[in-house]
This record gives sequence, structure tokens and C-alpha cells, in this order.
Amino acid sequence: MTKVSVALGLMCLAFGGSVAAQTPTAPTNSPDTGTTFVQVGRLLADPSTGVVQRDKTLVIAGNKVVDIRDGFVGGGPEGGLVVDLRDEFVLPGLIDSHVHLTSQQGAGSRLDQVTQSDADQAMVGAGYARKTLMAGFTTVADLGASNEAIFALRNAVRRGDVPGPRIIAAGSAVSIHGGHGDVNGFSEDIMHILSPESVCSGADDCMRAVRLQVRSGADIIKITATGGVLSNTAAGLAQQFTDEELAAIVGAAHRMGRQVTAHAHGTDGINAFLRAGGDSIEHGTYLDDESIRLFHREGVWLVPTLMAGDFVYRIASGPNNFFTPAQTAKALEAGPKMLDMARRAHEGGVRIAFGTDTGVSAHGDNAGEFALLVRAGLTPLEAVQTATVGAAEHLRISNEAGRIAVGMPADLVGVHGDPLSDVTTLEHMAFVMKGGVVYRED
Repeated sequence: MTKVSVALGLMCLAFGGSVAAQTPTAPTNSPDTGTTFVQVGRLLADPSTGVVQRDKTLVIAGNKVVDIRDGFVGGGPEGGLVVDLRDEFVLPGLIDSHVHLTSQQGAGSRLDQVTQSDADQAMVGAGYARKTLMAGFTTVADLGASNEAIFALRNAVRRGDVPGPRIIAAGSAVSIHGGHGDVNGFSEDIMHILSPESVCSGADDCMRAVRLQVRSGADIIKITATGGVLSNTAAGLAQQFTDEELAAIVGAAHRMGRQVTAHAHGTDGINAFLRAGGDSIEHGTYLDDESIRLFHREGVWLVPTLMAGDFVYRIASGPNNFFTPAQTAKALEAGPKMLDMARRAHEGGVRIAFGTDTGVSAHGDNAGEFALLVRAGLTPLEAVQTATVGAAEHLRISNEAGRIAVGMPADLVGVHGDPLSDVTTLEHMAFVMKGGVVYRED
């Protein structure tokens, strides 16, 4: 048994061994307690259509939707639990395609790297997973964390030991030695200890790193194709892997049934990764017309993470800047450019999936990305689509998430007001159900 699994087990015992004891609002039902009737005033069941239906009842048995009926039914002779959302707007559970559940940026972030164990990080991640779920995000892709911590947390949520969103986990990012994703800015002996096995140099070594990540349990392969803002090194934001290394990584991942997504800011790194057959780009700050052309290959997505750009710029330019000089310079350079990047990508017909890079910004604030997407030119409906049907297609889970339909898992959220008129209403969740269990009902 790993240190992480022991820690998670002790946490469950400490909180009474049940999901209900770990949430501010205890779940009001569970998948084995019979039928639930969710009476809905306004329902956006399939955001791809934009059609809002009125006065519907979702019939839920176990963890799935088994029927969608006209009018408000339930209770009475049929029995079962009735959930009254007749005054709410209901849509599918939201999907964030880029989070880091086991950490959060702050003045002590660099110290956390050398004081927290994998078990500590899993415990921290359990708290952030609950916040994320309560904010209406029933599915996330975690794109960078200790293998042991995030895979244990993913499995604990899957078993129902810990409340949180469905987690698609990359584990450690595949990175170059000394680049973004490696450990930088500490003494050599510390960096030697902390550097993950997924750091590589040369095509063969990079194939090894991918295969080790798959063996360790990665659902998706995350690579750092360019430098990054928050790596503590003045190495810029341009391409870091060679073209040969990128081709080796993508080929190795695809042969093992994994898609590959790349952290990429610089134009050269974005385009090189897309030419190598990569599946999606995280950030995309300096994409150009050639990038937009390459994005039009079937199955390629952009995850703009506008909250991350907004956050790092505000910290770096503010009075309480806790970034190092190297981080500050890159934050001031890249942060302000991301909104215009998303605008140009949208105008160019690039497919956009919702992702925040939360863990840079604060967990639970994920829905702030919607307003930034609208500022970048998306309509409120298009912004909602990025976090539902779009993100589901990007993550290849369209049969599990992104819509409310008969046979699908009962993941749904409700808000007061109309997010298709004012997308900021999604920042204030009134109702959250995941897998047929009600976690929030204000």
C-alpha cells in the first residue's frame, strides 16, 4: 500500500468514512436509494443545439438518466425523491480541461515543493477536488501533478471515497531536462531528488518517458513543448523539444492509445507540435496564421486558459508580487497577449475547449473563464459549449459527459438566471449533481 493510499484511507476514517460527512451540504441521495425526479423549469440538455426546453422532469435511477418527461412529475404513487428546480436553469455538469488539483499558486508555493510529500499533496488535492465539484465542474483533466498523488486521488474519487469531479489525469508532464516541467531554481542536490522520471532528452529517452507515464496510470500525456511562465528559469517561452523528440513522443503515446496535449506558448513550439501530430494545445499564446491552419486538422483543439494569463499578469504587476524575477518577466510578457490570442483563434474557426489552468488561479473560481471567453468574442452559448459538448469531445468522453440524455451519467448543474444571457451566472452554482448524487442544493 502506498503512502498516499494510507493517507486517503485515514482521511475517510477521520471524516466518518462517507462522502456525506466530507461535503458542506450532505448528498441528499445516493445511486442505490431508488428513483430521483428532478423537476426543471429551463433545461439546456444538449448545448450543441442551443435549444432550451421548459417544464421537464429528469428521471434518474442509479447514476444515470433513464427518462426525460414533459411537465413536472414524481412523488405520489411513484414514490422516489423529488428535487424542485422549477425556478432554475439546468445544464450538463461542466468540464474543465486543464487543472492542477494538488497545488495552488501563492507566496509559499515554491516551499511546498520541498516540504509536502506525495501524501500531503493528495490530501490537499482532495480539498480542492471538493471545491471544484461544488463550483459545478463534474469532470476535470488534471494536467500536471505527482503521479502518486493525482492517480491516488483520481481512484479515490472514482470509488466514492472522496467527493470530487471525474478526473482524467496526466500525472507528471513529459519535459526536457532543465525546461518547463523540470525542477528549477533550487540547489543541485534538491533538483536531483525532485526531478520526475518523465524528464527526458533525445527521441529514445522521450519515448521511454511516455511509456513510463502510461505504465504509471496516465489517462492522457501532457508535454511542455515550450518554456513556461511559472518555471523559475530565464529560458524564454519558445520551443524546447526538438522536432524529432516531439514526433517520438506523439508516436509513442498514440501507439499506446493516449492522446497528447502540449503546454505551448511560443509560435515555433505550437506549430512544431501540431506538425508532429499532437492532439491539442494548452495556452497557445503566440499562435499565428500557420498555427490556425494547422489547428484545422481533424481532432485538434485549443485550450486557451485565459484565467491563467489574467492571474499571472495581475500578480506580476501588482503590489504583492510573489513571483521570482524570471517568472515576473515572463508573466508580464505573456499574460496580456492571451485574450487577443483567443479572439484570433475563434475568428479563425479553431475549436476551443474550456480550460482554466486552475491551481495557478484559485480552485473553485473556475467559472471565471466564461466571462473571459465572452470578452474574446464567443457568445455565451459558445462559451457554454466549450465547457460541455466541446470539452467532452476534446477529452474523448462524449458518451460520459457534456450532455444530459437518456443513458448518460446524471451529471447536471443548476443556476438562477439565464447563462445564455449573462454567462457570469455560472459563477454562482445553486445545484450540483454528479452521478445521480446531489452534492449542492442551495
